[in-house]
Amino acid sequence: MRILLPIIPVLAAMLSACATPAAPVAADATSTGSTLRVATYNVSLYDDEAGGVIARLQAGDEGARKVAAVLQQVRPDLLLVNEFDYDEGGHAADLFQRQYLEQAQPGGGEPLHYPYRYLAPVNTGVPSGLDLDRNGSVGGEGRQRGNDAWGFGLHPGQYGMLVLSRHPIDTAGVRSFQLLRWSAMPGARRPVDPATGQPWHDDAVWAQLRLSSKSHWDVPVRTPHGTVHFLVSHPTPPVFDGPEDRNGARNADEITLWRHYISGGDLPWLCDDAGRCGGLAEGKRFVIAGDLNNDPVDGDGHHDAILELLEHPRVLRMATPRSQGGAEKARAYAAAGLLHRGAPEHVTGDFGPRSGAMRLDYVIPSTGFQATGSGVFWPASGEPAAAIADGSDHHLVWVDLTAGRTAADD
Repeated sequence: MRILLPIIPVLAAMLSACATPAAPVAADATSTGSTLRVATYNVSLYDDEAGGVIARLQAGDEGARKVAAVLQQVRPDLLLVNEFDYDEGGHAADLFQRQYLEQAQPGGGEPLHYPYRYLAPVNTGVPSGLDLDRNGSVGGEGRQRGNDAWGFGLHPGQYGMLVLSRHPIDTAGVRSFQLLRWSAMPGARRPVDPATGQPWHDDAVWAQLRLSSKSHWDVPVRTPHGTVHFLVSHPTPPVFDGPEDRNGARNADEITLWRHYISGGDLPWLCDDAGRCGGLAEGKRFVIAGDLNNDPVDGDGHHDAILELLEHPRVLRMATPRSQGGAEKARAYAAAGLLHRGAPEHVTGDFGPRSGAMRLDYVIPSTGFQATGSGVFWPASGEPAAAIADGSDHHLVWVDLTAGRTAADD
């Protein structure tokens, strides 16, 4: 694996320099027939109890109303929703669609309907049967149980994912990498206990560990531009661990999986849950989206992982989405002494006085597209729309794309 640490300051400067102000999103800002608006939004619609989100949505959830209002203003054609608890019957997704998106919300716009969606099980909260946190016991209660799940969670499906689309989803063509073993990845960053110099997990555990903390999905969507592969995930935060940095290493390799996937070539180790191996074929258009939990220059995490993805030859060079509200918040933290190196306009979430505002959420199109607009829905504090922007600690990121049809899309 190529390590690009020496170019981090240079690339970060380039990313900042190429950013241009995005057009504001008005209440009637919708994509045209020639434009595809793609977005990602970590909505924080999770609960520590199984079925808790369903109960909240049934009762009327203020955070969900604000999230729906934001979506009614931005009106994406293709959307990834992170941190939306999964249930097998899709009841939470039904409720969110019918009672929130399809009902005009205060501060929002016209009701919004998505005729197509994709959701599936994730690793969070699923018991592994292994002592993954090395506390001497398997499972337990509360956080101890979560630490020994394949992905941290207090019940199966917590912090799940949901794809919503105006355009048909090729459900039969979806590829999921929920079960892919971490150790299968060439050059995997196996966590090491610095006190002993030995691997944090013994060989038997390491051989079973799953790479994805939730899941990685390739969701083909049949758009007017041809098939677009929506590559979605939500890597673990690179924190909540110890000096072995097991979450930081996992976060980096969850991001690196997409770099391998779009690189093509002979990848016999990269097998999906149905047993099909290999990456994305050359010439296919894609958009990588999600809360990737890795800022290019600030916070915890292996920044080389996200930078290598952003500079991949198949990734479109474009202006970084930005907002006035994010810049305002980042500068307020800086004035209080919490200094970051990244451009204030690029941050996508406010993570409190210890971490500050950072860029964690991404919409990354492939070459073959042209980006005609982008932004982060984070109005300045004096704007009326600021009243709906605090439904989550993350903010929606959107990109408008145009493209011509090619034979590779069929």
